[in-house]
Amino acid sequence: MKAGKLFWLLIVLAGACVFSLLSGPAGLSVPSIIFDIRLPRTAAAVIVGAGLGLSGAIFQSLLKNPLSDPYILGTSSGATAAAVLCLSLGVARGSLVFYIMVFAGAFSATFISYGVARSARNLSEAGLVLSGIVVGSFITALVMLFLSLSKERSFSMLYFVMGGIYSAEPELLAISAFIVLGVLLASFFSWRRLDLFSLGEEKAYHLGASPARARLVFFALASAATAAAVAIGGTIGFVGLMAPHIIRLACGASNKTLLPASALGGAAFLTLADTLGRTVAAPTEIPSGVITALIGAPFFLWLLWKSSRGRV
Repeated sequence: MKAGKLFWLLIVLAGACVFSLLSGPAGLSVPSIIFDIRLPRTAAAVIVGAGLGLSGAIFQSLLKNPLSDPYILGTSSGATAAAVLCLSLGVARGSLVFYIMVFAGAFSATFISYGVARSARNLSEAGLVLSGIVVGSFITALVMLFLSLSKERSFSMLYFVMGGIYSAEPELLAISAFIVLGVLLASFFSWRRLDLFSLGEEKAYHLGASPARARLVFFALASAATAAAVAIGGTIGFVGLMAPHIIRLACGASNKTLLPASALGGAAFLTLADTLGRTVAAPTEIPSGVITALIGAPFFLWLLWKSSRGRV
């Protein structure tokens, strides 16, 4: 039954990709446009969406918090800050140093958000979200201050901070795809351990898990998936919030199905969002990060309202 639902998600993703490849201004659906421009962009949307959907599913299960998301927790902001720093220093996108720095930024921001909430003895849904918003906002403010003072390449980096799917080199796509796939496999083979966190840390400990060590590992996995996504698309919010929630309603809460399904759902959602942003106001493009925020922000408020009444 679960495999059948994954199959239908693959069909939805395939349909989204075909729609993306064939959508555009009249007269521009020639093979050269499709294969040279739209295909790499569609591949980028799939990889970024899969990475964000996967990391969101990991965070929500690990923290037992339905409002967790790499954007809300500040993970994406930390990765973006590291990416902007690398680009300003002339580090090539796709290089080993670039990915290490972006991962370090994502992991550090996540750990700081969690640490702030934990030190305040407020690991509730609202407390963790507030901690992530504060940390993410502070990091974003530092990045914007840096870009305001920078005279070179600030405009192109500003687009990166805004978040969007544009052209990406094949090497960058391949490396990010490899990282997302690696995170998916590693987390999938640990789905039972991740499921234990839904019972609470104390029960997980009594059932043989080591919460502190497992939390560190899953933080690293979610940060790696987020870093791979940010390396291509910059800061794109709410994909990691929406995809796991919608998938959980259809496929259940077990991470055996939730993890791969969230990756597929995130990929399909971002592909459609990017296609919408590219075509709805053509020839002007709306960044896909804007589209996901317009959809995701009301969704987040709805979840927050349900959470306050204990319905999530």
